[in-house]
Parts: sequence; structure tokens; C-alpha cells
Amino acid sequence: MESPSLNRFGLQACLVELSGPRYTPAGIPAVDAVLEHASEQVEAGQARQVALKVRSVAFGAVAEALSRQTLGSHWQFTGFLTNTRNCKGVVFHVQDFKPI
Repeated sequence: MESPSLNRFGLQACLVELSGPRYTPAGIPAVDAVLEHASEQVEAGQARQVALKVRSVAFGAVAEALSRQTLGSHWQFTGFLTNTRNCKGVVFHVQDFKPI
């Protein structure tokens, strides 16, 4: 049985928006991105078309690498989910990404 504290998220997605690099107050590089995913999933035995955009953020070396990528490129992203600062949404913290 998995630990109840597990929070791992993976998504194959297209990089559709990317902010310019910024720095946290501690001097850590950060970049905001929007990832777009579309696929067909099976739920309750039925095929379902799924499309979504996910707000994302990366820090450190991952942010620096992500900031150099081309919009429209496709990647396998992994990381974890958390609330936005105002708790009105979810943000995906990208900890790694690889080409598909």
C-alpha cells in the first residue's frame, strides 16, 4: 500500500506558455509555464476525450533548463501538485522533464 503522503504527478504535455526567468527572494531561479495535454482515456469502460491546461512552475536548474525550451515542444513532466498562494487553484511544481 502506498503512503498516504504520496504526491507525485506526471503528465505528457505541450509547453504552450513560458514566462521570462525570475528569481525568488532567496535568489533561486524560477519560471512559470502553462502545459497543455490532450488524450483519450478509458473511464468506466468508456473512451473519453481529455483536454486540459495546467499552470506550472519550476525552480533552480530545472527552471533554467525549461526557460530554454521552445513553445510547442512536447515533454514528459514529473513533479507534485499544490495549491496556488490564494488557494483558488492547483499548480504543478515541475521537478523534471524529458523529451517524449
